[in-house]
Amino acid sequence: MLDVSRLLEAIKAAPYEEIVIRAPHTGVVKLADIKEGDKVVGPSGEWKEKPGTLLASIVRERNTRPITSGQKGVISDIRRDLEACFVEAGTPLFTLRHFLSKDEVQQSILRKALYLFVAPERAKYYFTPAVDLKVKVSGSASVTVSEGMELFIMSRMKRETPLYYFGPEGVIYSVYFVHNQNTETGQPLIGVCPQNRIREIEEVVVRVQTEWEEQE
Repeated sequence: MLDVSRLLEAIKAAPYEEIVIRAPHTGVVKLADIKEGDKVVGPSGEWKEKPGTLLASIVRERNTRPITSGQKGVISDIRRDLEACFVEAGTPLFTLRHFLSKDEVQQSILRKALYLFVAPERAKYYFTPAVDLKVKVSGSASVTVSEGMELFIMSRMKRETPLYYFGPEGVIYSVYFVHNQNTETGQPLIGVCPQNRIREIEEVVVRVQTEWEEQE
C-alpha cells in the first residue's frame, strides 16, 4: 500500500523542482535585465500564446531568438560570465526553482500509485473508436482495461497499428497522452487503478487538496 504520509512529507521537505535553462542552439548570449532571486512567470493566455518572462536572447547569423521562462519560479545561478560570449547548444545559462502546485504534487503522487502503461515508441496515440466514444461520453474512469485488450491505435510514419494493453485489470484513472501529438518512447499513456484501490487513490487526492500549501 502506498505510504501517502511519507510521500507528502518528502515533497514538503523540498517543495520544488530545479530546472536548468540551457542555450537552445549555438550563438552569442545577451542576458536580459534580471537578477538572482527574481520571480519569473511562464507562458500565459488561453493557448499559452503569451511567452514567459524574457531571460536572455541568443544571436546566430544575425538572427535573434528570445529565451523565456517556461515555468513560474525563482531565478538563480545566472551565468553572467557568458554575457556577449559565443556558447554551444545546451550550455547552462540559469537555474529556475519552480515551486510545485497542488495539481503537480497530486500528479507526482498518482504516478507512483497508479500502474503506468507507457508508449513503446515515439508516435501519435489514439484510443480505439469504441474506447474513445466511451471516454468522451462518460469519462476515462468508465473504461475498464484488462490484459490483451486492444486499447490504442499507434500512428507512426503514416502507418497505423493496434496496441494491446498489458498490465493489471483496472479503470483508466489518468490520461497522459495528448490527441494528435507525439508521445516519446517510455512516456506514460494512461494510469490504471485496480478497482480495489480506487478509494485509496481518492483519499490521496483529497489529502493533497486539503494539506498542500502553494507558494507564490
